[in-house]
Amino acid sequence: MKTLEVLFLDELADMYDAEQRIVRALPKMAKAATCTDLQSAFRSHLKETEGHVTKLEMVFQDFGKKAKRQKCEATVGLLEEGGEIATDFKGSPAINAALICAAQKVEHYEIATYGCLHEWAGLLGHKKAAGLLKDILDQEKAADDSLTELARAGSNVEARDGETADSGEASKPSKGRSSTKRRQPVGR
Repeated sequence: MKTLEVLFLDELADMYDAEQRIVRALPKMAKAATCTDLQSAFRSHLKETEGHVTKLEMVFQDFGKKAKRQKCEATVGLLEEGGEIATDFKGSPAINAALICAAQKVEHYEIATYGCLHEWAGLLGHKKAAGLLKDILDQEKAADDSLTELARAGSNVEARDGETADSGEASKPSKGRSSTKRRQPVGR
């Protein structure tokens, strides 16, 4: 029977997979960024994300279950798109704005899912799990807010004005792939 607990555990396994994928993606995003503040933000969130993996294992334990991964197709698609963006905008003054956009798509997905998981854990009477999920949710919201501030503080302006974060000079177009190439929608 498909109960709220079954749905909860299904989504929890999805996020357990997502967080592990994000742990592998964040160092690549930090390397692709040209803004030192954005690099630091990605590295800082990496440490938080590693903690999220541990907290999710504790949530599974609170439900008397062994932690398991279920492929998170949404995160796979979002990270794939982020990788394409990083490639398409490499060497461009818009690289940091593009990376922030890609990262915020992931954050928004996580915020939506952790919001549901937090509420469901409470409804299911698992206060410890609900507290752990609220901690993760709060960190995801803070990461999203930090990305917004970084965008406002310069990345979006640099992209508009054609200047790179570190040099302040107009950037040359990247060789190879064109940044105007249309990406195929995820899942098609």
